[in-house]
Amino acid sequence: MNALVVGGGGREHTLAWKLKQSEKIATVYCAPGNPGMAGIECIEIGDFEALADFAQTHDVGLTVVGPEAPLCAGLVDVFRARGLAVFGPDKHAAQLEGSKRFAKDFMVRHGIPTAAARSFTEAGPAIDYLHQVEMPVVVKADGLAAGKGVTVAATREEAIAAATACFDGAFGEAGAEVVVEECLIGEEASILAFVDGKTIKPLASSQDHKPIGDGDTGPNTGGMGAYSPAPVVDEALWAQIDELVLQPFLRGVQEDGLDFRGIIYAGVMVTAEGPKVLEFNVRFGDPETQAVLPRMTGDLAEAMLACIEQRLADYDFEWSDDTAVCVVLASGGYPGPYEQGKQIDGLAAAETNGAMVFHAGTKRVDGQIVTAGGRVLGVTALGPDIRTAVHRSYEAADKISWEGVYKRRDIAHRALDRL
Repeated sequence: MNALVVGGGGREHTLAWKLKQSEKIATVYCAPGNPGMAGIECIEIGDFEALADFAQTHDVGLTVVGPEAPLCAGLVDVFRARGLAVFGPDKHAAQLEGSKRFAKDFMVRHGIPTAAARSFTEAGPAIDYLHQVEMPVVVKADGLAAGKGVTVAATREEAIAAATACFDGAFGEAGAEVVVEECLIGEEASILAFVDGKTIKPLASSQDHKPIGDGDTGPNTGGMGAYSPAPVVDEALWAQIDELVLQPFLRGVQEDGLDFRGIIYAGVMVTAEGPKVLEFNVRFGDPETQAVLPRMTGDLAEAMLACIEQRLADYDFEWSDDTAVCVVLASGGYPGPYEQGKQIDGLAAAETNGAMVFHAGTKRVDGQIVTAGGRVLGVTALGPDIRTAVHRSYEAADKISWEGVYKRRDIAHRALDRL
């Protein structure tokens, strides 16, 4: 059979790269894909029905929806109505990411530990509330905002400015409703798990680095780097996460009648009171995928088909003992305004010693690869320990250059601090 990956960023590049290794898959298509996808057939089809037509006429036995937007818009519903095998939740279940309020109500209803929160649909009541609560707080646009609709506000002025920006249209319709949460203190971990409606099985742990600056300073981004495994998630914490988060999530899916056959991403804050869920995503994380999947030694296509066919209980994930580190290279100015079209040099040199370069925001112009986004590349390397993996990933990343290139220099600092 053939496989189709929907999307064109670093996550989708990694998914396509891993699926291409499967003995079950003859050809991997990606819509729209990107210039870095060697050996992947990129197609320009955006319409959901046209994508389903393509899948039916090209022997696509597995479709994987990468980004959150098409999941929340109902792409899975279109494919399932045609009897096509597709990995991901349907439109209703995708609200677990598409609406912060929906997700928060789900967590409260099913006893999943999370931050206390209130939601608002008008600026006045939200600002009145912000004058009453203690700082810091977290202000979130309710809808999809490409990872940028969250502000951790240390002061009342910051909180009010964040809420006002949402209601003034800074994030479009995503900010029409605003959620204000207590600010959880601790160390964050990314927990990804396959769910087929009957069974839930976690993948290897990882940790993202969301703030733009070293030392976790500055505004939040979509993620500036990741590593796997995350040492904060030891055996004792895994047991807590399974008991308090994963199993209640599965029961919630069953009790609420959600058609969830895909992956759930729980952003978990490890607090003094135990793990608490910051948010749910209903797709692979980015850049966590670039750190987790290179460590997977099994067949990703088989795992996804087992999930779609509700036989996940019979599939066992296997992982390399190596550590993986992904360093994101971004355009100067990101997550604010940035220039595009900068020629990228050093791509081939970066991959000469086993490192992998996953394209996130690039395009080909006159035969040259140029920047075409805020997060441009993810450079991943593996090593027998965290120090080696960090060294190898930065050694490769430093071979790549363009005008204004920016990267954090402290990816995996929490793991290194534990040594």
